[in-house]
Amino acid sequence: MQPQIYSLRRGNDGPPPEGLPRRLAAIVAADIAGYSRLMEMDEEGTYSRVKRHRRELIEPTIAEHHGKLIKYTGDGFLAMFDSPVEAVRCAMVVQQTMVGRNASLPRDQWIRYRIGVHLGDVIVEPEDIYGDGVNIAARLEGIADPGDLFISGGVYEQIKNKLVCAYQSIGDRRIKNITDPVTVYRVLPDSSAMLAARRSNKLLGLVISCVLLVLGGFGGYYFYITYYAPLHKVPSKAAVASTQSAPTEPAPQLGAVLAPQPTPTPKGVVKSETSVRTSASPVVPDMVSLPGGTFAMGSNNDFSEKPIHRVTIKPFSIGRFPVTVREWNQCFAAKGCSFAATGEDGAPVTNLSWNDAQEFVAWLARITQKKFRLPTEAEWEYAARGGTQTTYFWGDQFQSDMANCKGCGGSYDPAKPLKVGSFKSNTFGLYDMGGNVDQWVEDCWHKDYQGAPADGSAWVDGSCVSRVIRSGSWKNDASYVRTSDRDHYDTDVRYPTHGFRIAASP
Repeated sequence: MQPQIYSLRRGNDGPPPEGLPRRLAAIVAADIAGYSRLMEMDEEGTYSRVKRHRRELIEPTIAEHHGKLIKYTGDGFLAMFDSPVEAVRCAMVVQQTMVGRNASLPRDQWIRYRIGVHLGDVIVEPEDIYGDGVNIAARLEGIADPGDLFISGGVYEQIKNKLVCAYQSIGDRRIKNITDPVTVYRVLPDSSAMLAARRSNKLLGLVISCVLLVLGGFGGYYFYITYYAPLHKVPSKAAVASTQSAPTEPAPQLGAVLAPQPTPTPKGVVKSETSVRTSASPVVPDMVSLPGGTFAMGSNNDFSEKPIHRVTIKPFSIGRFPVTVREWNQCFAAKGCSFAATGEDGAPVTNLSWNDAQEFVAWLARITQKKFRLPTEAEWEYAARGGTQTTYFWGDQFQSDMANCKGCGGSYDPAKPLKVGSFKSNTFGLYDMGGNVDQWVEDCWHKDYQGAPADGSAWVDGSCVSRVIRSGSWKNDASYVRTSDRDHYDTDVRYPTHGFRIAASP
């Protein structure tokens, strides 16, 4: 697709009026590579996917990085940011997320964005922007390959030491209708791309490695003769006799656990039962035991939820609430989870990848000797329906004040989820089975239910890179609260609305 030149006045390419406000801004211009071919191959499906990406990815990601979506431009979009760092971060999230979303699809169905980012002076009106700053971003997008992110030299100078990524110099490029050439860099966000960008330096790297190896050898020899050898000299007979005559405590056996010595409690101070319990055995999330049963899984509301099929579920237990910040941080304190969560203790933990959720359930299973895990997708929907077959667990018509979602009524904070249990439970006594926080499940992502298991087990195909998420979050609208709604994400990507709840086999 040819790069678009964005102007403030739709259908009018004349000069802008004088006196309009100007500002320096980071401009992100993007479009979908091969969009016409995708529409010709599957018009309805492509249109539906693009609309879904806009709702679930483009709009929330721009908002998360403090940007402003200016407009959609056919198959692309135009956004403005105060910070070039946030602009590039936003673009990287979009590109990396699309990798995960495309993973389960044939290559000819992939939706891949080309993105250009430029820092420049623009003219701003309430609903649009224009100027050379916008046009350069659009031209950078136009010369990028599918899935690539190109930035100008001005952006590179601002972000080069602030983001964990590599940059490949494309050189100076002539841009149509721009007098001076523009220095262009390709952003390489992953380690494999960083290696690709440095292939030209292989020989230098080899020489440096050899030098370091030689220096390491000399360093090891010096350490040996200076520190190690004196410690291992054969002791004299006098030294041995002196050692044997001194009283010693028996050494602990290899692998033995040393019991901690009790610390006396000062008079007048009462020990906290909570702190004692937390340090010895963490508080296990509240669980609800569900009987087995058969239900109709899926719906006709979205192609990914078809076909509706019968599934038989075995008895299992599932968390009454999503895992909270407090519960997660117990895992972190015990070194079972890799980072500390922020937020209120009673709020659901967020910004988790699927791999992070697996860390928690593995830790909990290990210390309790119980079969904790993520729920399967079928178990999650069975639990969310609460014995119903309606669009929502309360009926077919949406009702306000029933879930924490955008425009759904009740207390609402656009910046964060509410405490778990802030809304009514379903008939199974489960809370937040729709809204508040996206929830990871065990299954690999499949574009529909053709071939899905009928026994409620997880649908797993080897080491898939994309896993299913359910529930929708506080940032989504009411359509995501449907019990059958489903989506997916890359397993190693953290996202601000993603959390989870646990399950357990009998």
